Amino acid sequence: MIENEDKSKLKRGLKNRHLQMIALGTAVGTGLFYGSTSTIAMAGPAVILSYLLGGIIIFFIVRMLGEMSVEEPVSGSFSYYASRYWCDFAGFLSGWNYWFLYVVMSMAELTAVGIYLSYWFPDLPQWVGAFICLLIITAINLVTVSAYGEIEFWMALIKISAIIFMIVFGAYLIFTDVKPFPDNFSHLWIHGGFFPNGVWGMLLATVSVLFSFGGIELIGITAGEAENPDKTIPRAINQVIYRILIFYVGTMIVLMSLWAWNEVGVEASPFVQIFENLGIPAAAHILNFVVLSAAISVFNSAIYSESRMLFGMAETSNAPKFFSKLTSRKVPMNGILISAGMTLIAVVLNYLFPGKIFMYLMSIVIGAIVVTWALIILTHLKFRHHCAAIGQKTKFPSILYPFTNYLCLIFLAGVICLMFTMSEMRLAVILMPFWIGAIWLFYKFKH
Repeated sequence: MIENEDKSKLKRGLKNRHLQMIALGTAVGTGLFYGSTSTIAMAGPAVILSYLLGGIIIFFIVRMLGEMSVEEPVSGSFSYYASRYWCDFAGFLSGWNYWFLYVVMSMAELTAVGIYLSYWFPDLPQWVGAFICLLIITAINLVTVSAYGEIEFWMALIKISAIIFMIVFGAYLIFTDVKPFPDNFSHLWIHGGFFPNGVWGMLLATVSVLFSFGGIELIGITAGEAENPDKTIPRAINQVIYRILIFYVGTMIVLMSLWAWNEVGVEASPFVQIFENLGIPAAAHILNFVVLSAAISVFNSAIYSESRMLFGMAETSNAPKFFSKLTSRKVPMNGILISAGMTLIAVVLNYLFPGKIFMYLMSIVIGAIVVTWALIILTHLKFRHHCAAIGQKTKFPSILYPFTNYLCLIFLAGVICLMFTMSEMRLAVILMPFWIGAIWLFYKFKH
């Protein structure tokens, strides 16, 4: 009996160094490398505050998820918690919404991989490069969870190393400027002020900034396969806020101080400008390698999270039991293959209908992120009510409960209102209730 139970459980093969880099990799995504250009155009130097505000909110949310994950380190994470502490539909909605979110994000990252590879191999069709990456990453995820952890460790290390180098070199340029302090930081205010587009511009930029943080909740999903989760998960989560401050806010301070905000990214990516100022002729090649690593990293984590979410939902009967079967290496092969197959279909659709369908799906992804985070917050409230009812004290309590729960919900409601004022985001807000309604109908049909 015990042996059969062991065979049905995921293997705890993610070491502390894996979790640390997974946390780093999810906290710093491709949004920083390319997405920062659009947010800077909206807010100017005030984008620093946009990243700071968004970072604080997501840290509160991750702490809520962390409290539940340490108490019950299971795969499927917040879908499992929503089913147990709230209701079956809440778990069903959070699980399938999150799976869909990552399928579309996988599509974007896989498409990006094809674009980056074609830079070096112009005769290689974009879909071929994307397909090769799909096969390799899927095969790695089918081996063991340790294989996923190793790949993510090294891919995240490349991203983080590039950002640290950029910040250090940028700071060197600032403090070796012939202008004395504070004039060496004057780009922050001489081009229309710190808020060139007003506070409204800063708030609009916050919507795009939140997309950059999408996926950071993956830390909670790793709980089911983390070694010694009581120690490793709190350590990884607590360092998220420092990483956000260093990698996002620090990067923005450096970029805004080095150049006029309305010139950053006009001729090239902000990161290309840093490398070119260093005097390295191969700047574009170095950047292409970094963003390729970033895209592979996110795609790798997406395949992992999609399959574990399906596994967790199957364990709570919110997905077919087909997804709860493990290989001899304790890997949910069916979930990995189905998720990879769906990603492939999305890439084909993006190839056949470029432009419109891709942008529409990406706007829906932002809406799905808001739904996911709102469900985590509400589930945490239910979880704490349950703990209070049985007199249980948690090992890793969230910050300022329940004040931060309501603060984060108000913030997300504000994000939805802001999205409705933005033409490129409005469709996602309009479709959101229809999407939730479709999942509800699917849920009723299942029963």
